[in-house]
Amino acid sequence: MKSKNIPVDIRQKSIKEAQKEINDIISNLENADMTLESSIDQYNRMLKLNEHIQNQFKKKTGEIKNLKIKKI
Repeated sequence: MKSKNIPVDIRQKSIKEAQKEINDIISNLENADMTLESSIDQYNRMLKLNEHIQNQFKKKTGEIKNLKIKKI
């Protein structure tokens, strides 16, 4: 999933905010009262949140590597 496929509201979240929303979605998915369509929508959002978190970690890793290179 490319980052341009990630909705703007997700791209603006911090890693902690995205993780919290994933935890909330998991709790909601465990609720037997959700419809199948709603569950699928929530699951897809969770995938996008996870992709956003991975992108942020990659970005931070690159920044750290650049700092180490500049110090050498």
